[in-house]
Amino acid sequence: MEGSPRQLEGAHPSEVDRAAQALRSDVPRLRAARRLRTAPGGSPAVDRLAELAARLLGAQAAQVSLLDDVQSVAAVAGLPPGRTGRETELPQAMCTLTAGGGDVLAIGDARSDERVSHLPPVVAGQVTAYLGVPLTDGERHVVGTLCVHDPLPREWSGTDVATLRQLAASVVTELEYLALTGEYERQHLRWRLAMDAGGVGTFDWDLRTGELVWDDPMLAIFGYTAEEFDGTITAFNRRLHPDDLPRVGEAVRTCIETCSDFEAEYRVVRPAGDTRWVQARGRALAGPDGTAVRMVGAAYDTTEDRTGQVRVSRVLEAMPAGFYSLDHEWRFTHVNAEAERLLGRNRDELLGQVIWTAFPATVGSVFEDSYRGAVRTAQPVTFDAHYPAPLDGWYELRAWPSPEGLSVYFLEVTDRKLARDRAERSATRLALLAQVSAELAGTLDAQAATSRLPRLLVPALAQWGIVTVVEGDGRPRDVGWWHADPSSRALVERYAAVRLDAMPATSPVARSLLTGEAVRADADEVVVLLPDGEARSLLTALAPGSAMCLPLRGRGRTLGVLTLYSPPGEPLSREDQATAQDVADRAGLALDNTRLYAQQQQLAEGLQRSLLTEPPEPDHAEIAVRYLPAVEAARVGGDWYDAFLQPNGATMLVIGDVVGHDTEAAAAMGQLRGLLRGIATYSDASPVEVLRGLDASMAVLQTHVLATAAVARFEQSDDERRRGVTRMRWANAGHLPPLVINPDGSVAELAAWRGDLLLGVDHEVQRQESVVTLDRGATVLLYTDGLVERRDADLDAGLVRLRETLVELAHLPLQQLLDEVLERLVDGRPEDDVALVAVRLHRQDRPRPVEAGPNVVPHVVPQHPAD
Repeated sequence: MEGSPRQLEGAHPSEVDRAAQALRSDVPRLRAARRLRTAPGGSPAVDRLAELAARLLGAQAAQVSLLDDVQSVAAVAGLPPGRTGRETELPQAMCTLTAGGGDVLAIGDARSDERVSHLPPVVAGQVTAYLGVPLTDGERHVVGTLCVHDPLPREWSGTDVATLRQLAASVVTELEYLALTGEYERQHLRWRLAMDAGGVGTFDWDLRTGELVWDDPMLAIFGYTAEEFDGTITAFNRRLHPDDLPRVGEAVRTCIETCSDFEAEYRVVRPAGDTRWVQARGRALAGPDGTAVRMVGAAYDTTEDRTGQVRVSRVLEAMPAGFYSLDHEWRFTHVNAEAERLLGRNRDELLGQVIWTAFPATVGSVFEDSYRGAVRTAQPVTFDAHYPAPLDGWYELRAWPSPEGLSVYFLEVTDRKLARDRAERSATRLALLAQVSAELAGTLDAQAATSRLPRLLVPALAQWGIVTVVEGDGRPRDVGWWHADPSSRALVERYAAVRLDAMPATSPVARSLLTGEAVRADADEVVVLLPDGEARSLLTALAPGSAMCLPLRGRGRTLGVLTLYSPPGEPLSREDQATAQDVADRAGLALDNTRLYAQQQQLAEGLQRSLLTEPPEPDHAEIAVRYLPAVEAARVGGDWYDAFLQPNGATMLVIGDVVGHDTEAAAAMGQLRGLLRGIATYSDASPVEVLRGLDASMAVLQTHVLATAAVARFEQSDDERRRGVTRMRWANAGHLPPLVINPDGSVAELAAWRGDLLLGVDHEVQRQESVVTLDRGATVLLYTDGLVERRDADLDAGLVRLRETLVELAHLPLQQLLDEVLERLVDGRPEDDVALVAVRLHRQDRPRPVEAGPNVVPHVVPQHPAD
């Protein structure tokens, strides 16, 4: 991270100072960092890597920094625009510690870390949690950092560190590629300018650093040795003839200010006193902001009158690109010095030879096709091609026909090609990680997502693969497989069905499961371990070269194995293995989370179910209950129902909901349910007194929970029994009101119901009680909000939907009525817990059975698994 330039403050700035001093004093490191800083500015690929770092690690921001004698920002994500290119003094930069230490720097809370708490971004509250890894080039020089950070504290996991390391390697690859691309572009430009000028010397002037680079011919023109030349524009001016200095200086200034071409002929006064005429041409190159950052060009000595052919030969010999010419018989007629070096052959050996004989690998290749096509069409061609051993390199070639035959210019671009290939492979691996992360994060069924892993990894990392998951009983089972060749997929499917039963305990899969470590094996080793039979025959037919078994690791346990099979001669590379293991670790953690999630759900459901008892069977009514847990484990909470008889014989129904959705809510529900039942069954207290007593008990016991509840008591005097009516006395503490289905099928709107304050808020509040008279055959339904609430609709709409459903289903028996209500309103998959308790008054009194005890059991609907 960067901060505004100022003097370091705080109690412990010395560690940052020491790191900054060490970085500045490491000359090879500075040279390596500056080389990457000279890459063309603004890389979309590096920007994407920064964005991917922030997204994969769930951080607010990410930053790529290069550190030479200052820190410069190469890419940012999650920060305001305009940060790229900003420079910060090393002692002010948090990334200085990362680069100076040469290893991961993980800080959970920078405010309490004495090494960095004084730095401006920490003091300003921009950075609290920080994770940084050094960017190390191929020579092991630390050239910068990749970091992610948040304004809030957080802990960084081993997976976070591994992911950021892999991203850092991709960043270095991309920066190396950019630097090589820039160098090749400058080389091309110097080559073209040298050809245009007919010169032999080249120059490259970095306008930002002031460094002026001359090649040996240029030094010779100006009479310098390599030791005498100090690499500044002053050295140029020192040799320039005084009369030419103003004119040439003005031409240079115009070239820089307009980012245009430069051309001048001037005199050079050398140390021996002789004066030479020099012709020079150049061009200014613009940076991202449009201003000139570099001036490159070429020059040659024009003192002696040379023929055009001599000048051309000098150009060809001096330019930094290979050149050769072929006559109409495809024989070499000219080979320059750079071509000798690139081709590894002496020109005396090549001149007069036919190219197809001297370089037999060109026959039938893109070289021959392109060369013959250029001659046939009289059109130049440009192409990239690989020539096998002994050259074993990639080349960029431009060939054009001439009256004498064919001329070819070429550059070796092996490093650039390899860097681009590494960058593309790295991008593929990172895209794969992002896709796997999205797959695993987008579903609650991690096992189903894990079973699709082979389809994601094949053919990017392997020819075919199988994923194995350890079931709850400890037995492994192959749950997914895939092959790059559609014709082989049936073989892989059958092999996955039979291989585990045939594998011994010493097989690579078993060893990976047992040790939790990756195991690599040649296919022949695995075939030998398998007994004669179908599994052995199938593996032989599939003919892999090698297998890599990668454990799916959870928290302290191995939950499965991902086995990737590579074709013969193409084993999994170190980078691909690291990517595959990262995928396996993510899958293992997702599986572990899913299983812990299921255990939590089972615990909460088990606790809640254990507290929900069977309803009684009074002589005047039928009671039915239902409980349906939420589909999401985290939503299992404190819903409950209850039904019991008071000492005076009155039937009491209760519905309630503890605020919260977790095991604690379920436990609190059990406590409140027990308190309410005890209060109600100890006396003949009315519903309002029961709620008042429960509220008071909660205050005394300091339960620190909130809950809603509705309590209804069904009473009959002798006169009411003769008239066939029943009184329902009820009180409501913030709960949804009961609904009454009249004998004619209409749903009664209880007049002016008003829910009192929730339980647990104020135990001294005055509570209200209501009474309604019910006819025989009437049904009363008490329910929790999970029946009517939806994420995509308001509560009122849910209540209307419930009333309409009850009108339609009023004719059904009570047990069937509750089942249909659940099916229609929540489709058997509620977003929240649902508890129901209903009572239907008999149309005529029924004698109480001789044997006491209820004969209606509570009906709890099983939860369906997530799709």
